[in-house]
Amino acid sequence: MRAAVTLLLLVPLCVRAGECPAPFNATLPKLHSSDTVDLCQFAGKPLLVVNTASFCGFTKQFTGLQHLYETYHDQGLNILGVPSDDFRQEADDQAETASVCYINYGVTFTMTAPQPVKGEDALPLFRYLAEEGGGAPRWNFYKYLLDADGNVVGRFSSRIAPDDDALIRAVESVLP
Repeated sequence: MRAAVTLLLLVPLCVRAGECPAPFNATLPKLHSSDTVDLCQFAGKPLLVVNTASFCGFTKQFTGLQHLYETYHDQGLNILGVPSDDFRQEADDQAETASVCYINYGVTFTMTAPQPVKGEDALPLFRYLAEEGGGAPRWNFYKYLLDADGNVVGRFSSRIAPDDDALIRAVESVLP
């Protein structure tokens, strides 16, 4: 019996000015707002994508994520927070989620309304992150770091805090 062999070619997104690669080609509702978030705005820039939850043991990481954003945003880093109830720890009400993020933790980076981040219903961005970044989030506060070309250069579990040296080094490596 012969074993089946699959050849996988990894093709970088190679973002060019004015282009919006498929994983970013979406508009999502902004958290507790009538505004929307055009994911194309992140194409061509370093981006840390985090699936979040309001009532998780890792929710305190919002403080570290905000500090990371304040430290590196002027150098080009963007952070996209995507609340999700996929692990059953998100508020049922967007106002409550917004209160946790904006009032309790002072979040100023972009937050979307709650979205699915794993399985068949996952956002195309999270399906891309799962395929290119070593798998779907296994819990809340998984972090995926993308370089300016849209390549996933790091996947960090919930246990890796935003101030962890490995995450900081990875962020610094993708900045212009």
